[in-house]
Amino acid sequence: MKSQAHSLVVGGTRGMGRALVRQFASTGGRVSVIGRRESAEDFGGDVRYWRADLLAEKKLARTLAEIIRTRGKLDNLVFFQRFKGTGDQWEQELATSLTATKSIIETLAGSFNITGSVVLISSAAANIICAEQPAGYHVAKAGINQLARYYAATLGPRGLRVNTVSPGTVIKDENREFYTKHKKKIAAFTRHIPLRRMGTADEIAQVIAFLCSPAAGFITGQNLLVDGGISLLSQETLLQEFSR
Repeated sequence: MKSQAHSLVVGGTRGMGRALVRQFASTGGRVSVIGRRESAEDFGGDVRYWRADLLAEKKLARTLAEIIRTRGKLDNLVFFQRFKGTGDQWEQELATSLTATKSIIETLAGSFNITGSVVLISSAAANIICAEQPAGYHVAKAGINQLARYYAATLGPRGLRVNTVSPGTVIKDENREFYTKHKKKIAAFTRHIPLRRMGTADEIAQVIAFLCSPAAGFITGQNLLVDGGISLLSQETLLQEFSR
């Protein structure tokens, strides 16, 4: 990421999103963050938060306009949001993950500097079934992958690159204590992940920062799996390992 780049992180107050804000702030860039809650966390550097409901279309449009007016044009745009609330899970997940992402990208497509990077956070659930997640989550993540490919093709002539990152299960601020107390769960992960360890939210942030940097200037329309290699193993291989 180039010095003083302006990055907008949607859903950047928790988990991997917060790790990315910390990563961007550490490089001296301007970071604007949209979340369901404001954060008083001080990462140093030029970080500013906006509280916004992604499903309130008119209010969100005003928030985006204010960010561009007060903070300047964008260099990077990264999406972490997903639905975590009450109501119809199917409709709300698709609205939060797909409709809001589409709306924000199309609203801001003309608000980038000469070139720019857009990164959407996807999941292995775009291609396989994760029993702990509902149907809407799977469909939304599959849609995110196709949305990224669509915008990579249609916004490429404007100098915008669009990619997705699909993280594996990682240790982050919110679950660190849980895994510290349940060492058998960490052992189960590390026994089956080819790299023999779990990843971290900071490592996911570093991958995203790479995609937002000039070093990734000719990469677009790709989905980058960051899972320590576990997606390389067949279901039969994993079942055999679990049975031993």
